[in-house]
Amino acid sequence: MARPDGSTGGRTADRGERMIEVKVRFWTNGIVSGEGKIRPKHAWSGGVVRMEKNVSHDIKPKNPKPFHSLLDVGAVIEKVLIQHGIRLHPGRRMRKYFSA
Repeated sequence: MARPDGSTGGRTADRGERMIEVKVRFWTNGIVSGEGKIRPKHAWSGGVVRMEKNVSHDIKPKNPKPFHSLLDVGAVIEKVLIQHGIRLHPGRRMRKYFSA
């Protein structure tokens, strides 16, 4: 079956290496006073987005990108994907937004 990019082949990947993973991490420092102390289940609304290493996809993580609001997370994820050369293909539900 042809793919959206016109190719029919690919490369074999081990289980756990077939997906591309983006990690969102929230800062927790300074919520409680004291060195190394945290308040369980509490975090700031900012943090960093980073790519996880994936040998099958030739992904080598670069520096994480910060965000300062939950409203920024989508834009920062997009920047991280572009920085790593990741191309997204629209799924069935997204195709209705594109013209032929």
